[in-house]
Amino acid sequence: MQSFKIFRWWFMVGAMMALAVIMIQGGMRDLMVAQEPIWDAKLVELGPPIVGGGLLGGCIALILNRIKKK
Repeated sequence: MQSFKIFRWWFMVGAMMALAVIMIQGGMRDLMVAQEPIWDAKLVELGPPIVGGGLLGGCIALILNRIKKK
């Protein structure tokens, strides 16, 4: 259960950091200029990088936690 809490926390942190980087690099402008609704196109484009950032953060946190225990 402790590993799940660690993963969940760092998944959220990693996802928010990925979202912040995407928005800084022009994602906000892309959302404003998009002709179609946000739900149709942009969430499909933004979803995988955000989830990937979360998975990266969560997995690295679990690995470092396991190394720290040894």
